[in-house]
Amino acid sequence: MNFDLISSKENPLFKEIRLLQATGSKGQKARLANGQALLEGIHLIQTWVGDSTLKTLLTSELGLKNPEISEAVYSHLEICPATKVFQLDSPLWDSLSDLVNAPQIAGLLDLPKSCLTPPQSIATLAGDVLILDRIQDAGNVGSILRSAAAAGFTQVIALTGCAHLWSSKVLRAGMGAHQLLDLYEGWSNQQVLSAVTAPFLAAVAGAEQDLYSSKKELLHPVAWVMGSEGQGVSEDLMAQAKAVSIPIDPRVESLNVSTAAAICLFETMRVRRS
Repeated sequence: MNFDLISSKENPLFKEIRLLQATGSKGQKARLANGQALLEGIHLIQTWVGDSTLKTLLTSELGLKNPEISEAVYSHLEICPATKVFQLDSPLWDSLSDLVNAPQIAGLLDLPKSCLTPPQSIATLAGDVLILDRIQDAGNVGSILRSAAAAGFTQVIALTGCAHLWSSKVLRAGMGAHQLLDLYEGWSNQQVLSAVTAPFLAAVAGAEQDLYSSKKELLHPVAWVMGSEGQGVSEDLMAQAKAVSIPIDPRVESLNVSTAAAICLFETMRVRRS
């Protein structure tokens, strides 16, 4: 099968992909404007094989010689025959990918409705929610999303100031978790306080109540709040939340936020199962 060849940096699709790759607000604006995110690497592509929201695949002559890539491309085409496949020449691929020596495969994914819905149009979010308050490290955010998916917390809100949920680095760290979650981002503190119906629990070092004595709260829907690496949970949210601490050895100052999130989410799951 012959795929469309892209050999110039002036190609409109190539330019679009570079914009989607951009970090910070520039990349976020491009993703929201296009309604698409870029998946890079074979493991992410394999996660979305057969999903109709993966509408474009990008590879190279070298990539198609890789059995994993070839299988992913043709399996996806069999299920979603309308998918467009583009083959980049090698020098162009090298200028595109951040992943050195990685299998040469990427894709364009349509963003879900939850991501494109303005916060002000959502009146309420019932049930369990995970709120990320200005967590800026993409690796931490992706790791938290992976833990949320594994623990069954499917609604995640990222407040303004968080690493962007659909950036390449967060997608890679999430390892496919995005597919299992309803993700909302760019919310203000006030929008969260207005829409979320579950009681707020904030993971805070040194709080009087500890996680392992919080069974009463964890048996019912809860909104866990995880604060930024440096500043913690914002004052607005703390004023409405119950502070809960994770007991740790006093010689250790604190836990990484992704570790703290995993502990809180899985303790919630454990309490409900028991």
